[in-house]
Amino acid sequence: MFVFSEKKYSVKLPVFEGPLDLLLHLIRENKIDIYDIPITLITKQYLEYIELMKELNLEIASEFIVMAATLIYIKSRMLLPIEEGSEEALEDPRANLINRLLEYQAFKEASQVMREREAYWSNVFFRNFTTSEQSIQRELTLFDLNIFDLLNALKRIIKKVPSDEMIINRETLTVKDRITIILEVINEKKTVSFEALFSSDCTKKEILVTFLALLEIMRLGLSRVYQETFGGTIWISGQEEMCLDTEEKSYS
Repeated sequence: MFVFSEKKYSVKLPVFEGPLDLLLHLIRENKIDIYDIPITLITKQYLEYIELMKELNLEIASEFIVMAATLIYIKSRMLLPIEEGSEEALEDPRANLINRLLEYQAFKEASQVMREREAYWSNVFFRNFTTSEQSIQRELTLFDLNIFDLLNALKRIIKKVPSDEMIINRETLTVKDRITIILEVINEKKTVSFEALFSSDCTKKEILVTFLALLEIMRLGLSRVYQETFGGTIWISGQEEMCLDTEEKSYS
């Protein structure tokens, strides 16, 4: 067992994981029509994610704060009484945001198609012929996850923790220690589920330190996190030539 280190531990998110990614994630998660966004619900959930990111001491780019202010502004405009027949009555306060989301979504989808084509032709012309066609096809159909998919899974884990949790005679373990343990598990089992990283009697602080360790492992390129089916079990597997000597890596 272990307890959360009181020392602040900061993880930088990839630059492409911005506020529009989070909004698209929430829209997908709630099965919402992107043309008719329930702004009150989305604003509430967006702010909840920001608070969770703060609690994890994740570095939050200013764009996230700007988007939070934008959502609150749109929400306030939609709550104000509007005179029938006025210009404001004809204008949807969400219109600009919806257009931005549609453009960004189209860009992401196009980028994904290009990556898949690149991977396909790379396999056709440069693959190792000892690799089976089945494994190539499986590689092309895996769903890589972003930070918000992981945060969503983390929220489900945290909800299972009793509110009156107590820590009794637990051994102190730092994020760095937890990184070593996770890498050893991955090295032994090759692939492990996200849920398997958390024991049934984990406290909230223990869950957070494990999550931070996983983010750092991903940042260092020592693991891949994916789903075999959209919305399915989250799996973590080691990258080739995974290094277990964490002393040589930088955890800042």
